Amino acid sequence: MTERVSDIGEFGLIRRINDLVNREGIQSEQVTLGIGDDTAAFLPRLGYELLITCDCIVEGRHYLPEYIHPSDLGRRAMVVNISDIGAMGGKPLYALISLGLKAETSVQYVEEIYRGFLLELNPFGASIIGGNITKSGNGMFIDITLVGEVEQGKAVRRSGARPGDVILVTGYPGQSAAGLQLLLHEPEDSKIKEHPLVRIYNIPSHRAKLGEAIAQTGCASAMIDTSDGFLGDLGHICEESRVGAELFKERLPISKPLQEAALKLHRDPYDFFLGESDDYELIITCRPQDVDRIRSSVSQCCPVSLAEVGRITGDTGEIFLLLSDGTKQPVKPSGWDHFRKDHGQ
Repeated sequence: MTERVSDIGEFGLIRRINDLVNREGIQSEQVTLGIGDDTAAFLPRLGYELLITCDCIVEGRHYLPEYIHPSDLGRRAMVVNISDIGAMGGKPLYALISLGLKAETSVQYVEEIYRGFLLELNPFGASIIGGNITKSGNGMFIDITLVGEVEQGKAVRRSGARPGDVILVTGYPGQSAAGLQLLLHEPEDSKIKEHPLVRIYNIPSHRAKLGEAIAQTGCASAMIDTSDGFLGDLGHICEESRVGAELFKERLPISKPLQEAALKLHRDPYDFFLGESDDYELIITCRPQDVDRIRSSVSQCCPVSLAEVGRITGDTGEIFLLLSDGTKQPVKPSGWDHFRKDHGQ
């Protein structure tokens, strides 16, 4: 018989989670008070700034429960937050997790979600130090607050881009969006969950270690992750830095799997690249003379591609796509908006 959350209650579930975290997670010596009291407490390191972010994912809105394993769901929820810390050049330290659960949710399902959290946190030596559990209505949610740190003065913001800077991007933005569309296009295909782009949608990869390495060079003028889509997040840099941008269409990195998926879906692969897509790649701006140093930092950190896709201009808020024939096409920097009505999910 399956053991459900309603069988052991809130405090029984908290004890089970605490046991799992203590057994399979990493305990930091800086934590003076962890799970089990009104708050957690930790000692910050001298010479470091604290970074704090939070993000929530909701069943049916940010993930499709029938197509994702619970441990992958835990990984996905944690990656969203780790990516934000990494985009500032920091590293994650401590997580506080709030869950909204249906009474009939199995205890094993919850434990697997926590194993997913730990799979992402353990490589950083980061710890789960607290959280909250509540009963939800029709759907489940996961809300994570993540605390990180960055060496004082090394944090990279969105607001530092300047006219003349080069625009760089890691990896292949757009693949996650294509993965979601494949999932929605062929929901009855039993093998669709194993498609590489569907895997990227369900379990995105963060670039936190890379973001930290880039920040250490001191060469990045601005940096952001592509959680809202490439164009939307480039728009955030332009807005905060009060600049514009020009993109070279022929330089935008389109992967072969994305090309094949776009063909199957009768879509333009560049629409996936420029549109909404939670891939968690990094957009970096820097002076032209600093590109080689950043490339060297990337190559030493991990095997990730880095493409030079454009330049920052002085035309505040204006973004243009430069076509191969020399035409300048204005593009709108719109990204993911939770309250817009025209989302496909």
